[in-house]
Amino acid sequence: MQLTACESSAMSEPVVVEPPKAGEAIQSCGAGDSSASLDDGIGDTANESSEEESTGEKEEEVPAGDAAALQSSDTPQVNAQRPDSLSVPPSSELRLWTTQRDGEVKLRVEGSGEAADALTVNQMFAAAADRFSDFTALKWKEGEQQKSLTYKQYYQDCRTAAKSFLKLGLERFHGVGILGFNSAEWFIADIGAILAGGLAVGIYTTNSPEACHYVAENSKANIIVVENHKQLQKILQIEDKLPHLKAIIQYKDALKEKRPNLYSWAEFMELGRNDPDGPLDAIISSQKPNQCCMLIYTSGTTGQPKGVMLSHDNITWTAAATGLHVELKDGLQFQERVISYLPLSHIAAQMVDIWISMKVGGLTYFAQPDALKGSLVNTMKEAHPTAFMGVPRVWEKMQEKMKSVGAKSSTVQRKVAAWAKDVGLQTNLTKMNQSVAAARTPFSYQVAKKLVFKKVRKALGLDRCTKCFTGAAPITKDTLEFFLSLNIPLYELYGMSESTGPHTISTPEAFKLTSCGKEISGCKTRLHSPDDEGNGEICFWGRHVFMGYLDMPDKTQEAIDEDGWLHSGDLGKHDENGFLFITGRIKEMIITAGGENIPPIPIEDAVKEAVPLISNAMLIGDKRKFLTMLLTIKCQVNVETGDPEDELTPEAVELCRKLGSKATRVSDIAGGRDRAVHAAIQEGINRVNENATSNAQRIQKWIVLERDFSVGGGELGPTMKLKRPVVLKMYREQIDNFYKETTTQENPLPPK
Repeated sequence: MQLTACESSAMSEPVVVEPPKAGEAIQSCGAGDSSASLDDGIGDTANESSEEESTGEKEEEVPAGDAAALQSSDTPQVNAQRPDSLSVPPSSELRLWTTQRDGEVKLRVEGSGEAADALTVNQMFAAAADRFSDFTALKWKEGEQQKSLTYKQYYQDCRTAAKSFLKLGLERFHGVGILGFNSAEWFIADIGAILAGGLAVGIYTTNSPEACHYVAENSKANIIVVENHKQLQKILQIEDKLPHLKAIIQYKDALKEKRPNLYSWAEFMELGRNDPDGPLDAIISSQKPNQCCMLIYTSGTTGQPKGVMLSHDNITWTAAATGLHVELKDGLQFQERVISYLPLSHIAAQMVDIWISMKVGGLTYFAQPDALKGSLVNTMKEAHPTAFMGVPRVWEKMQEKMKSVGAKSSTVQRKVAAWAKDVGLQTNLTKMNQSVAAARTPFSYQVAKKLVFKKVRKALGLDRCTKCFTGAAPITKDTLEFFLSLNIPLYELYGMSESTGPHTISTPEAFKLTSCGKEISGCKTRLHSPDDEGNGEICFWGRHVFMGYLDMPDKTQEAIDEDGWLHSGDLGKHDENGFLFITGRIKEMIITAGGENIPPIPIEDAVKEAVPLISNAMLIGDKRKFLTMLLTIKCQVNVETGDPEDELTPEAVELCRKLGSKATRVSDIAGGRDRAVHAAIQEGINRVNENATSNAQRIQKWIVLERDFSVGGGELGPTMKLKRPVVLKMYREQIDNFYKETTTQENPLPPK
């Protein structure tokens, strides 16, 4: 299958390698078959609608291009090919992985026919700038004013940034760190760094100065681009400890001080604007698809973050293959729209917002910095995305908000909504279990769509959205069913930084609730050492598999075995139809004192489903005699800081009222202070325990904490994934108290 629309690069000796057959080894510097896992396998998840009627309203589609004309006569001619003289070394000289920043790897191509499709980032971008020249590529608001860049302007700005980076002394394969919220400047700095021969390095905005120092030093960053004065201060604190650093650039707000080698964005862009193109073109021409151009740093839940080295081919192939898999339309036919708001230092956001959108000629609309604090829905109503990616917490927040609004509706409205949701869920489950084409749509569904589903989509800004994705962390069945009942199927995507993002994605034709779908064409999955129930470690093969961890050969050998398979560290199984289900994580696996292996996530999800008041649940029990659990309650979040507050959410207050409780704050409930809520939680846990597969999997004790988990508190990572080692350390005293007594009876009710 052809995965690229642009012309192929010429290679005298294609570097190709096929996945190993049974018993066949591949030349590699791996350290043998290893089940050792990665520290930060990201469970990405993504979703799409299950049939035409659930994909938004066709009559409201925007015309191809939000842009001006298709292609003007003054479009510059760009050459997307590498010169024939730049041959890649013979495959016998290369291996499947490297940890050297200037290293090269074998391309994992199944047969020489596809080898010619290997592209650099510049080749893909130049082809897009040529094909979609005057289409709007990027769009955002400054105050009430709309700003935008066409593909032609976007590409030229990236070239200008590249020349400015070179003028500031950017060295080949050295980092350009980017620390700030999503913006056109973020994209331009990222791509400009790659075109100039550097390594693009996103840095999480929540990083401390010390964490920023590690990433900047490890990547040998010559330049760091920061958003504003607040982020600038982090870098100024560590500037003296960064020997490779040559300049700092601030892309938002006016500089509050003048310092040597500190530039505003406007000053930076002027540095190389009038420089000749020759030196930059020479560097671009020397780049090869199998060389590193980007570092994605894992969030470091245990130990220091690892620099995931991604090649040009990793990015360009994955963007093309993913766009085809989820059937994104080509921009000349219809322009797809996405909203950029998730952290760009994470591969999922970057792959969707920058690379896939670029490949298909899509439009990326930037959200406001307070997107996750409440403004995202306003941006969605303005942008009308045709594809939308959300981490589970985003979908959960929408669910909570809708339930809160629904609770205040009239009795008639609530009854209509409940009826419509029941019709929606049953109809969509029928389609899922049969086939989209075979399933008949009942008349009641059409009525429910007109009365409820259309209005919900419009209120959320999803009225034109045909593809709703969820990823980066596990999502509960309750949330999946809630949106499915509203005719908004969430199709899960699964992958990790080390697989350049997606590996499997559900589609309308291949969708099962709680499954993350099937492999993208060209990718392969193997389950390593499966147990009697078919659960094994999920291993990947494909051109999306990363090059290696920068300067970490031991960690790389743990991740990539001697046959070249990437070990995810996640446990999964296939059903009879080939759908992949994630069942746990090796490093999160609880092994009790009695030797029983217990995956925590299914039990945690079951508790949250049984007790809707619960926001987060963490199972404890590794090397212990029995299982216990830490619980948090759904509460309001500070709009400015993102920190959890003491006040309960409206939904939580309503639930408390139904239980006979007058609680309005977390502090009214924590520590067993509210008898009614305590009894309800215990009742829910009892129901979960009744379904336990063994006595060892029953929760014996639990406690409600005084504060919900958060990114700022350290319990959650940037993608809202639970950082278990951090929580274990933070709440050691409470956990130790669980095990002080020798009795293991369930929590008694607190005294009246």
